[in-house]
Amino acid sequence: MTTASKIHPVILCGGSGTRLWPASRESFPKQFIPLADAERSSFQTAAARLGDAIFARLAVITANDARFLVAEQLAQGGIAADILLEPCRRDSAAAVAVAALHAAAHDPEALVLILPADHAIGDDAAFVQAARAAQVGARAGHIMTLGIAPAHPSTAYGYIQPGAPLAGAAGEAGARAIVSFIEKPNADRAAGLIAEGALWNGGYFMFRADVMLEELEIHAPAVLEAARAALESAVRDLDFVRLDEAAFERAPQISIDYAVMERTRRAGVLPVSFPWSDIGTWGALWEILDRDADGNALRGRVAVRDTRNSLVHASGEILTTVVGLDDVVVVTTDDAVLVTSRSAGAEVKGLVETLRRRGEPEADAHRLMYRPWGSYQRIDVGARFQVKRITVKPGGRLSLQKHYHRAEHWVVVRGTAEVTVDQAVTLVHENEAIYLPIGSVHRLANPGKIPLELIEVQVGSYTGEDDIIRIEDIYGR
Repeated sequence: MTTASKIHPVILCGGSGTRLWPASRESFPKQFIPLADAERSSFQTAAARLGDAIFARLAVITANDARFLVAEQLAQGGIAADILLEPCRRDSAAAVAVAALHAAAHDPEALVLILPADHAIGDDAAFVQAARAAQVGARAGHIMTLGIAPAHPSTAYGYIQPGAPLAGAAGEAGARAIVSFIEKPNADRAAGLIAEGALWNGGYFMFRADVMLEELEIHAPAVLEAARAALESAVRDLDFVRLDEAAFERAPQISIDYAVMERTRRAGVLPVSFPWSDIGTWGALWEILDRDADGNALRGRVAVRDTRNSLVHASGEILTTVVGLDDVVVVTTDDAVLVTSRSAGAEVKGLVETLRRRGEPEADAHRLMYRPWGSYQRIDVGARFQVKRITVKPGGRLSLQKHYHRAEHWVVVRGTAEVTVDQAVTLVHENEAIYLPIGSVHRLANPGKIPLELIEVQVGSYTGEDDIIRIEDIYGR
């Protein structure tokens, strides 16, 4: 199969998934967390699903702050991809415009498939078969979407009302024209829509690049203009393509559904019936996980007694126990605990907004923070001190930096550290320590073949992350 005849997949990898707090936060959103799959993140399973020969090289559109998470998780799966970085959030229309322009630069009639990064699909073979079927309508000039057969009258999803057989693709697995899109309905309306044959809108779109660009020019020209300018002025940074910030931020913040799909006359839907979930809430995750004889879905270090139809999800080392409760969600991390009824899962987003207004750092940041060179985890913090555990990957190098308000003590507990302090470079081995005075210009690197682990003790009048003056950084921060 030639590249020209293949489908060009593009994963949209944005969003924070606040309804899945405290596991999902701005610093580490839900698409990067193992949820439906205990070993791989939702993003990794989405990327692996595209290994069939019908798919061309993957492209990923993601936020600048997530670029190293994307690169690392792709590398873990041995998957190569073009990674395009959005400098600010502009919803899906701008991302789809960039995807169409990116593909059209190689072939104006390239077939593009837009996929979310955070969905669970229970049958990969059925998904690939649906992509094969949808490409017939897409090559004929339709903008195809996959309409998912509803499993129940959900109020969490939008719906698609299919119409007459689709011209040029009617024989392909029942492809239909779209009569209308319906936003998230109430329960009675959802039941009525299902009775009328409506489908869930899963957010998958397939189109020829030239067709989508024509429709954007008609229905959302400001989005297209901003995306084109952002791509034309993009710069390459390491393995990433940085879209131009000044141009991209001119794009109106609007979804592709509102910008194009609800206005175009070229929309088509292919009904599909594979198991699917957007894992939008903890209750939705409970529905797709394996459950024990009492209906409980259990993850991590947990123990339950006299508990039924509940989700208990523990990450880290904290033992989480539940006794005598039904239909609840209990989620624990190293620094936060959530307890809610399964039915109230959608209210977690409002809770996170309340935490932000109160200035609670746990609303958006994990205690364990990932960086391109590795990670750090806060162990303890108090007046004039902070203690962290730092892990540096082999070959990783922190920025050359200094601090105005704190000194640091580093104790190596595993591996070998290469430490630069002003002009001196020292190798610090396991069970050895080094002191970094306030104001010293310093850098930490791992020259070895195994991960470097050390304990950092900060002492000073201020220990915040914004007291870092970067002088040189190989990661472009």
